[in-house]
Amino acid sequence: MPYLERQGEVFVVYLGAEGTTDSENRFHPDWIDEFHGLLDEVEKSEGPAALVTTATGKFYSNGLDTDWLFPNLDKMHGYLDRVHSLYTRLLAFPLPTVAAINGHAFGAGAMLATSHDFRVMRADRGFYCLPEVHLGMPFTIGMNALLTERLTNQVCVQAMTTGHRYPADEAIAAGIVDGKAEAAELLATAVQRAAALAGNRKPNLPVIKRALHAKALAGLAVLTTPENLAFGAN
Repeated sequence: MPYLERQGEVFVVYLGAEGTTDSENRFHPDWIDEFHGLLDEVEKSEGPAALVTTATGKFYSNGLDTDWLFPNLDKMHGYLDRVHSLYTRLLAFPLPTVAAINGHAFGAGAMLATSHDFRVMRADRGFYCLPEVHLGMPFTIGMNALLTERLTNQVCVQAMTTGHRYPADEAIAAGIVDGKAEAAELLATAVQRAAALAGNRKPNLPVIKRALHAKALAGLAVLTTPENLAFGAN
């Protein structure tokens, strides 16, 4: 389960369980609930503050928990709406947010990173990838809105229709991430960047964010139904 630490004015949410490495940090329903609980705790703080998310080992997040999802397809639509709720929460979060992408960010995990204000990626290993085209999975209305509002059209064409795997330099060139750092310096780099923004925690920050991301938020607010999601359709 995710857990929380604090470095000065920066809250750090680790996506995997404390003491573990190389967890895939998939979006199990309990994991989503725990993540929201940690964000609740961060929001209850007072004064200047910022948020960083990261993980340990080779994965940032591998996205949807398909081991849970496929035996529970009758719960799929509600589950996807809960996934969307994380993106919505982060897009309008009342603190500055930075994703420290320590390893692979695939599918819904890549979209989680995209929901932050800024992203710093490990320089030497790990990919940002949207593999849905290879898995026979469509993007929900909300996911499509998030990606098409946060990335350029041609980057979306390449990322969403080819499943291209972006290493750090390509991700920077495409505008997917904002910077890179060596593995040993990644978290410190992200924390430093977040700390420099902590003073921007003011009541107008979420107002600005909601206006900036209005179209993405509107798409994410559309409930997932059988009519707007043909799961596994070709």
